[in-house]
Amino acid sequence: MDFDLPADDHPARLAVRAWIAANPNPTGKEMAEAGYVVPHWPAPYGLEASPIEQIVIDDELDRAGIRRPGNAIGIGWAAPTILLAGTQEQQDRYLPKIFSGEEFWSQLFSETEAGSDLANLATTAVRDGDEYVINGSKIWSSGAHHSQFGILIARTDPDQPKHKGISYFICPMDTPGLSMSPIVDMTTAHSFNQVFFDDMRLPVSLRVGEEGDGWRLAKVTLSNERVSLSSSGSLWGVGPSAEQLLDQVRENGGIDDPSLRDEAAKLHIDAELLRLNRLRSLSATLNGKTPGPEASILKIMADEHGQKVMSLAKALAGTDGMLAGSGPAGRLPTSMSGGPTENNLGGLNGFDGVDPIWHYGYLFHPALTLGGGTFAVQRNIVAEHVLGLPREINAEQGLTWSEARRPGVL
Repeated sequence: MDFDLPADDHPARLAVRAWIAANPNPTGKEMAEAGYVVPHWPAPYGLEASPIEQIVIDDELDRAGIRRPGNAIGIGWAAPTILLAGTQEQQDRYLPKIFSGEEFWSQLFSETEAGSDLANLATTAVRDGDEYVINGSKIWSSGAHHSQFGILIARTDPDQPKHKGISYFICPMDTPGLSMSPIVDMTTAHSFNQVFFDDMRLPVSLRVGEEGDGWRLAKVTLSNERVSLSSSGSLWGVGPSAEQLLDQVRENGGIDDPSLRDEAAKLHIDAELLRLNRLRSLSATLNGKTPGPEASILKIMADEHGQKVMSLAKALAGTDGMLAGSGPAGRLPTSMSGGPTENNLGGLNGFDGVDPIWHYGYLFHPALTLGGGTFAVQRNIVAEHVLGLPREINAEQGLTWSEARRPGVL
């Protein structure tokens, strides 16, 4: 591993600091116009920043307490696709407000029968003159109830193989014929939605790219992909890290239970392995190399690690862990002014002196190995594309693994 942050007098640092001095409390629009929302992008949206320049920009913004607009689907998915395959009119209309955070986007991809096997989608888009008529539904649409636009994939040619005949659309969320139902998860938060399309009409001008090219576009990322110092937060990069949990343990006198102490030690080891793995990937990128297998296994490791963090936090709470609002620091305060209080995590009850993120994280943590590609799918990808192992036996053959291993079968 060869990795060092640039020195304090690095020209890129000085340039960012000068901008921050002139813009100490920048709006999302000001950040976007300066190129600091997507610095790796070409002008006029970014600075064509090299990997090391991206790291410097992130580091300086973080030191100044400046955060980019929160628009993950818009910035990470919609914008790269619109830049790659969208018309000039689409780029001019949508990209500036995506980067400024003025318009929030959601993803309309997954369906009840098309989650891990996304190409199995059944939502249809039938061409009718200058419009498409959309029918079907999408599920697990994060933040759709807050969104102005969604990225939608639908089947435009049912006679093609399932990975073909799919098209990609920009979907205004106030279009007549679109409705949604909230999905309230066991954290009590309303994060997800099921979205329904009943003869919803979209103009052809809102299709991105050519008809039938939607599957390729759904997988698009820019070749000069974003580089950053990945967060060690246990909930998909946010929330408390393993080290923060262990710091609380130390501050409260350590752990007496030997089995829990062993779990804490394993957690520290896993966290350190993940940190070094992230640095290996980053070092490869900064040196102009393609990250190796460490990049492919990062999600698998990080998701399961996050579950271990939250499980240990709940175990450390002991019997108090059965109460909403409990945390890893031990017994809840006995004198609580006013008792349970509302917080901003979906309305969960919290308690004075205890961060509600711990209880929320424990309830949410089973989703870590499901969202963004299940643990089983991720392992198949690593097995087939990293390790070069043969594909799974076709279930239609009706073979068990012991039968499949017989000579001449594989």
